[in-house]
Amino acid sequence: MKRLSSSKRVVSNEVKGDIEWELRPGGMLVQKRNMADAASAPMIKIKVSHGSYHRDIAVPAQSTFGDLKRLLAQETGLEPKEQRLLFQGKEKDDEECLHMVGVKDMSKVVLLEDPASKERKLVEMNSNQSVLKACEEVAKVRSEVDKLSEKVIAVEANVRAGTKVAENEFLVLTELLMVQLLQLDTIEADGEAKVQRRVEVRRVQGLVDTLDHLKARNSNPFSSSCNAVPTSTKWEAFELSSTRITQDWEVFD
Repeated sequence: MKRLSSSKRVVSNEVKGDIEWELRPGGMLVQKRNMADAASAPMIKIKVSHGSYHRDIAVPAQSTFGDLKRLLAQETGLEPKEQRLLFQGKEKDDEECLHMVGVKDMSKVVLLEDPASKERKLVEMNSNQSVLKACEEVAKVRSEVDKLSEKVIAVEANVRAGTKVAENEFLVLTELLMVQLLQLDTIEADGEAKVQRRVEVRRVQGLVDTLDHLKARNSNPFSSSCNAVPTSTKWEAFELSSTRITQDWEVFD
């Protein structure tokens, strides 16, 4: 096999007629493929093995391993860059022609998934599972907050109607909301789960602020100051063991 140190394309008259050559990566000099000729070249079937997957793939005889990878991508879902093709126990480069290395009709080629690609997919799968689990945990908290929200709405209706509400009811609802806030604090969340957790944190804050406002109005229904939304709440005195909830508040401040 001829090799050239230059990357320039050359023309040789060593045989009858002009033969155009091209230099492949690695310095290998091969006859330039004509795409029209490749398309009209005889077809061969290649037996491709990939784990439990076995399939006969029909390709033009003068195709490259890169061409074969593109066909296999449609069959297996593996992108060409995620594939490794072995023929006679040796991995082949994308630029190598099938017929140049001895691939014939019904030859066997082994397809392997690139280890780096497989590891990356495993990491992504584990990450997706963690996000899904966190979303489920946030959903449980959301369900409890929905129930508490209905009770807050009922209390608000009574206060606005002038009905006296027991002070203990404000205290119990506030404590129950704090429990859900602490539950949110225990959820390790990333991505979409983190967004959902922040939404629930903000929601709990709004409900507690509403209760503070209603409690003040319930205690003194004729005070004009009770009609204003308080600018500070018991959050200033409420300290959490971690900083995640505090960070979530800052995002929405």
